[in-house]
Amino acid sequence: MPTYAVTGATGRLGRLVIGQLLDSGVPAAEIAAIVRSPEKAADLAARGVEIRKANYDDPSTLPGAVAGVRRLLLISGDTPGQRVPQHTAVVDAAKLAGVERLVYTSILKADSTTNPLAPEHKATEEVLAASGLTYTVLRNGWYTENYTDQLPQYLGSGTILGATGGSKISAATRADYAAAAVAALTREEAGNAVYELGGTPFTFDELAEAVTEVTGTPVAHRDLSAAELASALENVGLDAGTAGFVAALDNSIAIGELVTDSDDLSRLIGRPSTPLRDAIRAAQA
Repeated sequence: MPTYAVTGATGRLGRLVIGQLLDSGVPAAEIAAIVRSPEKAADLAARGVEIRKANYDDPSTLPGAVAGVRRLLLISGDTPGQRVPQHTAVVDAAKLAGVERLVYTSILKADSTTNPLAPEHKATEEVLAASGLTYTVLRNGWYTENYTDQLPQYLGSGTILGATGGSKISAATRADYAAAAVAALTREEAGNAVYELGGTPFTFDELAEAVTEVTGTPVAHRDLSAAELASALENVGLDAGTAGFVAALDNSIAIGELVTDSDDLSRLIGRPSTPLRDAIRAAQA
């Protein structure tokens, strides 16, 4: 019977967590990958990982998926407006199954931030607190990939647009956050825990400097107001709702909500977070 289970296991974070569990020496027989589409997990099955089919939107599939599991990683859902009922269904199934510890991927400063992504995470944390389960909350900051995935656009335009007002972002790579999840799943810890996770902070000016240095292509940061950024994004094809949402995320950065002085990430993973330039080199490659 698997010791560990990972929901959303065929997603970008879930795959990294399972890969790092295996690389750390956890036997494949002790890992279950909980997925909506087992055919997408053929590579995991080939490595000996048990594949369990379940769907956040169908609570009847969840008890069997977590049965016998001691430690469960709940990777937050990707459907806005549906996350709280989805997560609640997983928490309920975990409680029914007697899961010893549930690890949840939340968002930085979930209990205080105005970040528009935060309310569903805050509500999930409240569900966990009321559940009676022993839990670990990983309040992940921004992914460095939020920016390095845009490298072709930066290089093509020579510009990084933002509305961050020169404030810093404590971003870390997806692999860094996966390592933190592996640590939270496998370490012995008494009681509940909440970790504020983020990497070495950088500004958009520093991001532009790093992109320029690594790629050899001049890229400059252009700082706008939130309204100007929303308008610029609409001009390149985003609908008004999405453009406003992106601008609101940058405003959250501008008021200091996506930077942290916590060293929780480096302490959990036993090393510094991945340097920004290394992440850019990996994206360029």
